[in-house]
Amino acid sequence: MDKFLKWFCAYVGRELHLPNQLDDYWDDIFGSKVNCKDYFEKYILPQIDSPLILGLDEIDRVFQYPDIAEDFLGLLRAWHEESKRRDIWKKLRLIVVHSTEVYIPMNINQSPFNVGLPVDLPEFNSQQIQDLATRHNLNWSEAEVGELMAIVGGHPYLVRVALYHISRSELTIDRLKETAASDAGIYSDHLRRQLWNLEEYPELMAGMREIVAAQSPVQLKSMLAFKLDSLGLVKLQGNECVPRCKLYGDYFRSHLGDFRF
Repeated sequence: MDKFLKWFCAYVGRELHLPNQLDDYWDDIFGSKVNCKDYFEKYILPQIDSPLILGLDEIDRVFQYPDIAEDFLGLLRAWHEESKRRDIWKKLRLIVVHSTEVYIPMNINQSPFNVGLPVDLPEFNSQQIQDLATRHNLNWSEAEVGELMAIVGGHPYLVRVALYHISRSELTIDRLKETAASDAGIYSDHLRRQLWNLEEYPELMAGMREIVAAQSPVQLKSMLAFKLDSLGLVKLQGNECVPRCKLYGDYFRSHLGDFRF
């Protein structure tokens, strides 16, 4: 954590063309989080006249390091709280971008994800997929867009993968219909990774199995539904869950059908 926060402070300062002054503000007596806060509060923020927008993209990569993630994310939350009462911290604007596919439990009072203004990116609509197809040099009609959406909905990643392979003449929309949910299809790595996520948490696997086996929306415990939604596997319809797209329904119906809980 100490090494990570030193790098973090030094890198932000470098981007602002500020000399590295870590030796003057880093005192092992106080710990790395206090030192990092002091470096911003007493050095970086006073050096600038306008607000500093700090954009942290793909912050879910930090989730892979639990010993760092909890403290670092808690630090960001603390900075947000400081901005409510101290003028110096009002200079800092945080934009935290993350995927919900990787979920880590956090103390509700330490998480930076339940404060500020949340912005959820929606799925692509048919017009956006039509535009993306054109960018792939595909002269698609509304019918072809509809055929793709019938398989993957508006899931941005799944749409993009399909258009890439189709534009390279490696696949047709008809062949995609036949192979999308198979272990030899273009989504095989993605689907196996999602299956692995479920195998790591038996309660999530049981919930997903119930959803794909049902003929109508299923109501699960709220936390279970939240986690499956965070993984991107289901859509919430009120308090009930359905598979996010036909691809997921077909794949998990096939691969979870033999499990007993």
